[in-house]
Amino acid sequence: MKGNKLTAAIFLCLALACDTVAGKSFLSMRTPEPIVKGPGITEVKMLSEYFPKLKGTNGDTEIYVIKGKNPGGSMLVLGGTHGNEPSGLLSAVTLIENAELNKGTLYVIPRANNSGLTHNDPQEGSPQRFTIKTPNGERWFRYGSRATNPLDQWPDPDVYIHASSGQQLSGSETRNLNRGYPGRQDGTLTEQVCYGITQLIKTEKVDVSIDLHEASPEYPVINAMVSHEKAMGVASVATINLQLQGIQMALEPSPTNLHGLTHRELGDYTDTLALLMETSNGAQGRLRGKTDENLVVTGKDKMYIKAAKLGRLYVPYDENGHPLEERVGRHLTGIMEISKAFSKEKTDKAIEIINVPTYSDLTSKGLGNYLLEAK
Repeated sequence: MKGNKLTAAIFLCLALACDTVAGKSFLSMRTPEPIVKGPGITEVKMLSEYFPKLKGTNGDTEIYVIKGKNPGGSMLVLGGTHGNEPSGLLSAVTLIENAELNKGTLYVIPRANNSGLTHNDPQEGSPQRFTIKTPNGERWFRYGSRATNPLDQWPDPDVYIHASSGQQLSGSETRNLNRGYPGRQDGTLTEQVCYGITQLIKTEKVDVSIDLHEASPEYPVINAMVSHEKAMGVASVATINLQLQGIQMALEPSPTNLHGLTHRELGDYTDTLALLMETSNGAQGRLRGKTDENLVVTGKDKMYIKAAKLGRLYVPYDENGHPLEERVGRHLTGIMEISKAFSKEKTDKAIEIINVPTYSDLTSKGLGNYLLEAK
């Protein structure tokens, strides 16, 4: 009997030790990565300034403002809508730490769904963070979830009904930020974040809104720009100019019967020109091998090389993979071409962004060379 009690006590202690380690690891996800204010940042605001109900919640998030030397139009860039799509986050951070404006105003939200970056998707085996080498040492960033943390919003309904359209989706989509627009004041936390972003656009009269995303290599809408019909002229010019630079980018119209997404609802409910961009992220797909930091950063995966040879993918895929700097370069170059196309169309509302690394800069020198030292 004494032996059984001793064994039970040992296992209890081991279980408590495991719980302690796991708990600390889980809680560490609540700490955001450091973001350094670059020379162009003129102000840092909180989303709760546009919707006070978010204050004190994990839905509240930082808005970095870069105000130009001269008046002009305005642009909003959303990164981190989905925490498992790191190019959106890193593209936003690169803008924050490098960009300056000669004309107009740029608003950048690097962690659009802040709550989604405080946990991982269950059963995916994803890393909690990944690192980028810089001349000043390593910088770390969160690898999060596609959805709002269930600790912040639970339970999921069996069926998610989009409030303004009545569209019905799987219940888990209730925590997907890109299914909740234009949002609701009295809705879920996810819907309230959507409402806050919509209010920001309305209050600041944002002319162009760009939502940055990634998709699995077997997903058909990839390396693509998705445009609301009001933005199709600007998107068409930007897409052509990207292709002329050798950056393959498809142009897709925003479906009128798919609701809750930025490129549909922000275009319908505000005056902004709403666009979304997708790049290729092997860490998201169903055909991938081990999901680790190396896959997130380098985009290299043997299983996807096999899938490409079998013709199962919508993007080329070889031993070079699709590294993070390539994906960030695609996003940033897209943003630059959109701003140029808009400025040419609306000369009185020009948005002139400077000091942003080009696609060739990033692919030849590496992303780390454009990240500042985090103190």
